[in-house]
Amino acid sequence: MKRERTSRTKRSRTSRIPAGVPTLSKKDFESDQDTRWCPGCGDYSILAQTQRIMPELGIPRENIVFISGIGCSSRFPYYMNTYGFHTIHGRAPTIASGVKMANPNLSVWVITGDGDALSIGGNHFIHMMRRNFDLNVLLFNNRIYGLTKGQYSPTSEQGKQTYSTPLGSLETPFNPISLALASGATFVARSLDRDPDHLRTVIKSAFEHKGTSFIEIYQNCNIYNDGTFFQYTEKETKADNTVFLEHSEPLVFGAERNKGIRLNGFQPEVVETTNGDYTTDDLIVHDQYTEDTTLANFLAGMSDTPDMPHPIGIFRSVRHPCYEDAMTNQIHGAKERVGDGDLEALLNAGETWTVS
Repeated sequence: MKRERTSRTKRSRTSRIPAGVPTLSKKDFESDQDTRWCPGCGDYSILAQTQRIMPELGIPRENIVFISGIGCSSRFPYYMNTYGFHTIHGRAPTIASGVKMANPNLSVWVITGDGDALSIGGNHFIHMMRRNFDLNVLLFNNRIYGLTKGQYSPTSEQGKQTYSTPLGSLETPFNPISLALASGATFVARSLDRDPDHLRTVIKSAFEHKGTSFIEIYQNCNIYNDGTFFQYTEKETKADNTVFLEHSEPLVFGAERNKGIRLNGFQPEVVETTNGDYTTDDLIVHDQYTEDTTLANFLAGMSDTPDMPHPIGIFRSVRHPCYEDAMTNQIHGAKERVGDGDLEALLNAGETWTVS
């Protein structure tokens, strides 16, 4: 695939701080609650980067809501000095959708884990993606159930031995990126708990996206699944096992930046770019703004392909109508046609009966 640079202007919300909004700092977003995660947990990094990016968004704290389900990650709302709601297992998307419908002006964030979102909450997750509410979803993926002490999760690799699968898991794991894309998500990204600069950049990009933004975060559980993502996060191995996605740039990776991904028929292939056989012009060029999902799905599938680097960054970012806007327009249109509703008349309309 030949390298072609494209010039596109991303349509996004400004993150400049409006006049009259007080200047805030990370400390202003730290609650008075003691943070209770295991020492060394990747959740600490995700919390810190979220708190750091919040002041840059230019939103008063009273207009920000963090909503979670159940799991280690779901303690998140306690530690943010904003509004928040710790809901029930897998149901954070439904609560968040209701909050956004009731007050579209709020900045609503969904905090979830691989078990909470993809197991009991799987059905809610896919419908949240397809409806395209203007929500920001952070999925902490550690490939394990940490809060309930180490059972396998929907993203645990096949053969994983845990307390609930002592002989090894027989199931094929979910690929969260592929699932989000298949559900119609308009913003899909992946980042790492051990790459704070990249994580902050992706979180900010998610906020600037108008629509449901989904970020899968590789997160280490140092108690029950320590090191599951270390080949992608540690300095010694990261460069040769990850490829960072940059719009309009070829897929180049490696400690020496001498490897790339080209399309060989319908399959990805790793090639050397310094031996004379291939150059960067032969590599796949990333386009995160294309409406067609072929490239994004192709990149997502690389995570399931042995010996291929895991893509890190924004897979897809496109603009579709948001559910809450469509609903508001529908209600306004109905009122213009038939006028304001009359609840008393509605309750007494049609056939009625009296129970005595």
